[in-house]
Amino acid sequence: MKLQKATICGLYAVLELAAHAEEQISAGEIAEKYNISLNHLAKVLRTLVRARLIESVRGPGGGYRFCGNPKRVTLLDIVELFEDPSPDLDASIADDNEEGRALHRVLTDIDDIAVTTLRSVSITSLLKIIENDRRRSERAAGRAARPAVAG
Repeated sequence: MKLQKATICGLYAVLELAAHAEEQISAGEIAEKYNISLNHLAKVLRTLVRARLIESVRGPGGGYRFCGNPKRVTLLDIVELFEDPSPDLDASIADDNEEGRALHRVLTDIDDIAVTTLRSVSITSLLKIIENDRRRSERAAGRAARPAVAG
């Protein structure tokens, strides 16, 4: 599944804000961290605000804050804000012959699995995966930095 740039930006923004739920983060900080155009990110953030996943905080020290329920918000919730994840298969494939119908059925099943998977992964789950990967990388870097002991 190939996601549009706006969708990726939306996922990065939600993950960043949910990971620091007690803080307000500026659009500039998010854009810089993920190397995203600030102008493009601003449009994405407006969409997320309208969906009530994040809120805009005005004034000094303002920015954005995650306001959704990270245990309930899924990757599909965010993807659907920016694109239609339903199958985009050429129905004419299925009309011609048995092979085309079988291929269409398999490709439809694959798309259904992708949507089901996106629906099953919450923001909390993805943040845990990110944190586990970060810890694993830090442990590996720590082991690599230690000098070898001669025996």
